[in-house]
Amino acid sequence: MTALTTPAVALPPANPPAPIKTSRRWGTPVAYVVAVLVIGLMLAPVLFIIIGGFRTNAQITTDPSGWPSVWNIGNYLDVLTGGTFWRLVGNSLIAGFATTLGVVVLGLMASYVLARYKFRGRGILYATFAAGLMFPMTVAITPLYLVVKNLGLMNSLGGVILPQIAFALPTTIIILVPFLRAIPDEIQEAAFIDGCSRLGFFWRMIVPLAMPGVITVGILAFIASWNSYLLPLFILNNDAVFTLPLGVQSFASQYSVDTAKVLAFTSLSMIPALVFFALFERRIVGGLTGAVKG
Repeated sequence: MTALTTPAVALPPANPPAPIKTSRRWGTPVAYVVAVLVIGLMLAPVLFIIIGGFRTNAQITTDPSGWPSVWNIGNYLDVLTGGTFWRLVGNSLIAGFATTLGVVVLGLMASYVLARYKFRGRGILYATFAAGLMFPMTVAITPLYLVVKNLGLMNSLGGVILPQIAFALPTTIIILVPFLRAIPDEIQEAAFIDGCSRLGFFWRMIVPLAMPGVITVGILAFIASWNSYLLPLFILNNDAVFTLPLGVQSFASQYSVDTAKVLAFTSLSMIPALVFFALFERRIVGGLTGAVKG
């Protein structure tokens, strides 16, 4: 006759250990004071311009740094109801979207070749694009002006778009190459086994997988085109094709006596760039972080 044995059951401890509480470090008060001062110094000019648009010229002359005694929205309404502001916005949008499209398409194709193909001179070619980061447009503005003039693109948005694409390609390639190199070779081999061509693999696999980097370089290219001032200043001489930064300077010169309206025009010109950057700030940071990890 065999004895029945019951399995031992582990009983929970009478007094379970309390979870370890980690104290969150908030930093020193000095750091917060310095941060507030820095933020205040950066926002003060922007607030001065925005609030100045709600004042009259008499108020600005009497007290340049004061608050509006009566908030006047007439300056902003005059700018919004006029055709000059919206024409400048339209030209900037055309230049921005065309530049972004060219940078994304050409940069993605060039980065794909540099990242996925092995050929002689690949390192030299990549180093050449990297060296383009140290070649600012200010240095090349005179020969660039001559090239655009010889191509017959003066006083046209095409004369602004093409150089912007060229000068944005180095940054685009530096960001996108790590994304494309991080794609495993097994995915490419499996696609080729399934009968996918090289071009099909590029559009069906490379483009979706590199989309975070593509969005990042697209946003950077659009913001750079939107804020560009030096190149349109040399290329554009016709008011009909002025972009927004160049139009602000022209408007300020034309209405130099009406300071309040100039401030309203300037503040409205800043809003699109601020809103665009605020909406896509996470995309920019996320894309750059992915490029570094890749």
